[in-house]
Amino acid sequence: MKHIARKRFGQHFLTDKGIIDAIVQAIDPQAGQPMVEIGPGLAALTQPLVERLGQLTVIELDRDLASKLRLHPQLTVVQGDVLNIDFTQLAQQKKLRVVGNLPYNISTPILFHLLTHVSAIQDQHFMLQKEVVQRMVAAPASSDYGRLSVMLQWRYEMQNVLHVPPISFAPPPRVDSAVVRMLPLASPPALEFKLLENLVQVAFSQRRKLLRHSLGVWLTQRNFSGQFDLQRRAEEVPVHEFVSLAQAAASQ
Repeated sequence: MKHIARKRFGQHFLTDKGIIDAIVQAIDPQAGQPMVEIGPGLAALTQPLVERLGQLTVIELDRDLASKLRLHPQLTVVQGDVLNIDFTQLAQQKKLRVVGNLPYNISTPILFHLLTHVSAIQDQHFMLQKEVVQRMVAAPASSDYGRLSVMLQWRYEMQNVLHVPPISFAPPPRVDSAVVRMLPLASPPALEFKLLENLVQVAFSQRRKLLRHSLGVWLTQRNFSGQFDLQRRAEEVPVHEFVSLAQAAASQ
């Protein structure tokens, strides 16, 4: 029986063979590498990956699809919500390569969940909504630069590697897509993640106003006595300055 895409799961199945080949080439899977695919769906990407790897772990929320995937002898199927998966435990002392066509309706929560397991991850290749990828890789002083840019760039080197048009899917989404490569930094700055997250959220809560109206209040409440230029908008502050401020605020 043909599987009907389920809207509640944000299902859009990749069907363009040329795009699939380009994604596999970008990932460059090697035999024996531990890899996890999020949302394998109808296995369009899964099959060429597992042919090169030999074995692949897949995480699938849809019970019907998970049952079909279990028939594949080279797949280890985890049926469940990716937001509840412990990737550090999945890694078992070996760093994971993580790939997937992420459900666009929960892509940001998935990226933040993986950020908490980044020390167990070698690299990530994800297909996402094009606008989300643009925000992820955005430079300061651009309209796309925001909370997502800062929270990912402090920990990853990222690259937009491939454009994927709607016609590449069935059913076609209403948006363009892109594939992003995410490489965890080898020597990330030491900081309190929750503090940085809170700081950045406050900074971008009123992105059209100067930081003294948002971040300035937050720093005053914390009795921060250090130096930081609040006569700017959040989008003008580079990632390394947000990181330095989080480190300074934590030390007081």
